[in-house]
Amino acid sequence: MTGRLSAAIAGIARNIRAMLGAPDYERYLSHETQAHPDRQPMSRDQFTCDRLENRYNKPGSRCC
Repeated sequence: MTGRLSAAIAGIARNIRAMLGAPDYERYLSHETQAHPDRQPMSRDQFTCDRLENRYNKPGSRCC
């Protein structure tokens, strides 16, 4: 039961982060290892900086 509860809490947290637009490093790693096995994935810090850069410093990516 503890394993199922932990998995449910992790799923809820993942959904909340997705709704808030927070970057999901684990999903990124999963995608990179499956789709691009020849590339070295970014570190967590690099990934976070890249996501923030894309979100706030790209002109035209926001409506106002």
